[in-house]
Amino acid sequence: MRSPLNWHIWIFVLLLFILLVSVGIDFTNIGPIFSLSVSDFLLLLVIVICGVPLLFEIFLKLLKRDLGADFLAILAVVTATILGQYLAGTIVLLMLVSGQILESYAIRRASSVLLALSKRMPSIAHRKIGKIMEEISIDQIQVGDEIVIFPHEICPVDGTVIEGSGSMDESYLTGEPYFVPKVSGVAVLSGAINGDNMITIRADKLPHDSRYAKIMKVMEESEQKRPKIRRLGDQLGAIFAPLALGGALFSWAISGDPIRFLAVLVIATPCPLLIAIPITIISAISLAAKRGIIIKDPVVLERLPTCQTAIFDKTGTLTYGRAELESIIPFLDFTKEDILKQVASIERFSKHPLSEAVLKAAKRLHLDFSHVDHVSEIPGEGLIGSIKEQKIEITSRKNLFIKAPEQAVNLPPVAPGMESIILINNELAAVLRFRDTLREEGYSFISHLAPIHHFKKIMIVSGDRPSEVEYLASQLNIKDVYASQTPEEKVALVRAEANKAPTLFMGDGINDAPALTTATVGIAFGNQNIIATEAAGAVILESSLSKVDELMHLSNLLRRTALMSAGGGMFLSIVGMYFAGIGIISPVAGALLQEGIDVIAILYALQLTWRSKIFVDIKASNTTTA
Repeated sequence: MRSPLNWHIWIFVLLLFILLVSVGIDFTNIGPIFSLSVSDFLLLLVIVICGVPLLFEIFLKLLKRDLGADFLAILAVVTATILGQYLAGTIVLLMLVSGQILESYAIRRASSVLLALSKRMPSIAHRKIGKIMEEISIDQIQVGDEIVIFPHEICPVDGTVIEGSGSMDESYLTGEPYFVPKVSGVAVLSGAINGDNMITIRADKLPHDSRYAKIMKVMEESEQKRPKIRRLGDQLGAIFAPLALGGALFSWAISGDPIRFLAVLVIATPCPLLIAIPITIISAISLAAKRGIIIKDPVVLERLPTCQTAIFDKTGTLTYGRAELESIIPFLDFTKEDILKQVASIERFSKHPLSEAVLKAAKRLHLDFSHVDHVSEIPGEGLIGSIKEQKIEITSRKNLFIKAPEQAVNLPPVAPGMESIILINNELAAVLRFRDTLREEGYSFISHLAPIHHFKKIMIVSGDRPSEVEYLASQLNIKDVYASQTPEEKVALVRAEANKAPTLFMGDGINDAPALTTATVGIAFGNQNIIATEAAGAVILESSLSKVDELMHLSNLLRRTALMSAGGGMFLSIVGMYFAGIGIISPVAGALLQEGIDVIAILYALQLTWRSKIFVDIKASNTTTA
């Protein structure tokens, strides 16, 4: 498909070349062509060649009742051509095309979300028939097939584990931040990433009926139903264009001179809307990139200040998306430090997802590791080690009830999050509790959204378990909470809220991609998931909510700068229109005057490029009032 940016660049180059050639010809003695001077003939020719495609584009807009800023420009070109003012028409056409080039440059590239989704899935699966393994394409998988998933491979189909054990990362699909243990009889989801052990599953669904395929289907529907957002320049142009056209007609009616109509129309061409606003947007995009914020859709910068509802995913967005050791409950005469030192010494040899959290906690307290005499790990059962003739066992509540029910009765009640049960010499020694923790600046960020950025409603919509989501919401004083949400349910919630008011959605997983597309503004947190970053209008590369605050302040600054540059330019145009209306300014002089107004508006718009920092007003604190 032809790129609008490349097409407009070719038009711009041709217009500029013919304009320079025609000026040069005026100093020669070349005879006329078809009763026109050579320069006028060339200008008329280039107006026809370049103006007709642009006229067609704007005509299509008019059919949609979109009376924008470019309508006045093309009307001025048509009028100039009819009245023989070819130089004025060419200059206006040049300004129009330059604005469209800037606009096309600022507009995001075509979304490749569905392509990224399809590329993420493997094209080949390993089917096992008896003792023979064969490679087949994904679409050949049938219900009941035995599929082998190698370490770190992506599961191609929904199924049930029938051989082997290990863990899978389902966080991108479900929103739960932990690796999920997989043993015989446990269900697996297509799109989940296998851990370190090879497992065999029985396919329970066809690939096109599996979870990942459903997410792709929802994503496709969301793309088709993406809300149409009218840009700031078009909004201002819709107001200014009729007023300017009325002024031009009035001056023609009073004077009876169509040249005055053209002169007013040329000066009325709102080039600050066509040029200054795109330049402001490009400057803001550049500043954002310097601050680790990638703007994929410039509409984000224009629409973010208007958003009234903020919807957040939980895992990886409001939280860090990884398990942290929250508390240690010791039994007998053990201290927390003793327990942590012994457990961390053994966890060094494990690849369990919670091992990293234990080791980080031990390093934070500068604990030395003990010498371990022996370690063994049985998937699904736990980790066993010996230190100085002490047998230390790290297991689960479920296993403890099976192996030592008399010890299990002493366990504290089940709490949200995950836990490890510690046995020393077969005696209950401690319970370690883990939780996906709130970001350091989380409370400060959420609490300032209403008073500073004027959000009227704040929601959490997550695929995680209700206990986890509700606990986080209580820390942040958020009342509107939806847990265990599928991508389809997230889209429905976001669409319902977006129909009521402009809506911001923030997320970081594959299961967030459809909602990111559906919201008025979608912001992806972090750059680890290509699906989410492709679906979002902006990407926060650094995992910090303070960067989101920077983006909000930048969008406010852009809107103020754009309104000032466009508004100031239109005010100067109105002054020029008055003098053109009383016959003091000719069409060509009006076109040159409009260029001067453009320069002033552009210089003001460029102020964002001189900045190096963006103001933020949140503090890193987890203090809550819960």
